[in-house]
Amino acid sequence: MTSSALTRPGERDRLSVKLTQIDWRFVGLLTVVTSIGAGMLFSVAKGSWDPWAAKHLIRFGVMLAVMLLLSLVHLKWWFRAAYPIYGVALLMLVGVELFGYTAMGATRWLDIGITRIQPSEIMKIGLVLALARWYHGASAQDAKFSWKLIFPIGMIAAPFLLVAHQPDLGSAMLIGLTGAAIMFMAGLSWKIIVAAGSAAVAAAVPFVLFVMHDYQRNRVLTFLNPEGDPSGNGYHIIQSKIALGSGGLLGKGYGLGSQSQLEFLPEKHTDFIFAAVSEEFGFVGSFTVLACYVAIIVIALRISSLSHSHFGRLGAAGMTATFALYVLINGAMVMGLAPVVGVPMPLLSYGGTVMATVMIGFGLVMATRVHRYAELPKGHGLI
Repeated sequence: MTSSALTRPGERDRLSVKLTQIDWRFVGLLTVVTSIGAGMLFSVAKGSWDPWAAKHLIRFGVMLAVMLLLSLVHLKWWFRAAYPIYGVALLMLVGVELFGYTAMGATRWLDIGITRIQPSEIMKIGLVLALARWYHGASAQDAKFSWKLIFPIGMIAAPFLLVAHQPDLGSAMLIGLTGAAIMFMAGLSWKIIVAAGSAAVAAAVPFVLFVMHDYQRNRVLTFLNPEGDPSGNGYHIIQSKIALGSGGLLGKGYGLGSQSQLEFLPEKHTDFIFAAVSEEFGFVGSFTVLACYVAIIVIALRISSLSHSHFGRLGAAGMTATFALYVLINGAMVMGLAPVVGVPMPLLSYGGTVMATVMIGFGLVMATRVHRYAELPKGHGLI
């Protein structure tokens, strides 16, 4: 029997016992991926800690402390906060529509004086919590096929449409796909899945032609034929493919990547940092990074399966799905298998917003492990 099985319920509330329940292998993997990211940011900055690598490590140190603190928070508090967090995030998205801050042609932020907030990032966490709470109080039949599914569908559709209108196609995709993943994991009927998939395929062409903004439509058309505009819209994908392919098996060597070092690779510190990894460390380096991501996802899903509460299981699995979608979409984008939608590689790319979202989400994952025996009340009420 494990030590956790031998401790009495009251003893599990002690801080020392909670700390032993944290999966330190998981923490180690997060640290490894972030360290690789810092190393690459140092490289693409031509051997300098500024302006990216040092800040990347500092942010991770702060967010790691936040993650560990959140892991000690009992699941009942996550449960109680689920609907309020979702509601506040939704109101903030409406606020962006009314008086949001505009930059680079998009209105995605709220300017509160001392800083700017991007509500779509808060929504990525709030949506997972709210859906996990709703399904916690739903019956198996309601989750499979019922008119009551209009509630989770509405929870997903409202932020999806608001974020897509900003426009922020990358975040809208993450919100929609994360919501769909949670509905699937909750037991959604295959009939609905097939019908929804068929409808999405049928609506794809009209959506691209008549709903997307011009720059978004150009990205899709460029993805289909990047060589049609090699010095314009197709430049990002073409340079990324050159970096990926030129690395070969073992890469050109640390700090010796021509595409990134000679400024051919755009957004080398954010969206396309994985291409820089491939160029300098080749297939072996790329595979190592992806193996770390797979290990993180597998451990997190294993943690979610151990929870005694449906809220804990779906909440941890939903946060893991968000992380996995970041990796999947960015990887496909860098390889030319998906349009460029501005989704970074989590923990590897430079950027504090995505790191905060991911680490707070993993705080819930670890809280699910620490408090896996917690029993939570049923029902959909706000309290």
